[in-house]
Amino acid sequence: MAQRVFNFFLFSSIYISLCAVLMVYQTWHLLGLIHQPGLLPFVFFATLCSYNTHWYFTPFVATEKLRSSWTARHRHLHFILIIVGGIGMGFFSISLLGEWQWILPAAGLTFLYSAPKFPHPVFHKLRKIAVGKTVFLAAVWTYVTCFMPVLVSDSPLEGQNFIFCISRFFLIYAICIVFDYRDREMDRKEGIRSVVTLLKEKQITQLFLLCVFLCCGTTALLYLKGFTLLVIALLIAPALLTAALYPVARKNHSDYLYYFVLDGLMMISAPFIIFLPI
Repeated sequence: MAQRVFNFFLFSSIYISLCAVLMVYQTWHLLGLIHQPGLLPFVFFATLCSYNTHWYFTPFVATEKLRSSWTARHRHLHFILIIVGGIGMGFFSISLLGEWQWILPAAGLTFLYSAPKFPHPVFHKLRKIAVGKTVFLAAVWTYVTCFMPVLVSDSPLEGQNFIFCISRFFLIYAICIVFDYRDREMDRKEGIRSVVTLLKEKQITQLFLLCVFLCCGTTALLYLKGFTLLVIALLIAPALLTAALYPVARKNHSDYLYYFVLDGLMMISAPFIIFLPI
């Protein structure tokens, strides 16, 4: 029973939607931004809608046996959650009507990531876009959880704000590389191009380590902007944990490792930063 509840929480994309909410709140909290009413529920429902759409159109994947089997048995649930997510997103977007110039780029990036899955030849052509899968996913997560909260708060995208956003991009990109490494053979068969499908194994590892290094380096720069050493350590920790898990994840393709642990590393610093008196 407990496993069924956990699988529902994880594979229905409720978990990843909550991760997105925590990441947005972390950005608000750390950068001292004005809280925009409606943004958190908007991000939750938009993520729920987007991810369930993605999985609804995703065929069985051999490297994701548990998740693919769950999806095959619960396609009707994915469809319901697409509708629920769409309604929630539409409702809470009303309070963000004045910020649509910042919302639309997120929608565009999300579409470019999931569109190759749609059953139409026009969308299949998007599979040929080089580096698309990896960069678009990292870009949309960084934009929605970091850049967008800054922009809708009418804060300048400079100094600590910009450095923080860039540091999170390198963390998310490193995590995306791990996912793409796992999926590279399947992507090649389907004609989906990404950085990982174009590189050799040694080059993939080098790119991954470069992203980890750049994440740690840009995060360390925040010390010059007044961030405490504890906050910087909490922000760097997910990158180091991702690096530690990299050799494990290359061999162990457990859906729990990828969709709970690795996805969770994007937001793992948030609860400590938000709720602890640091």
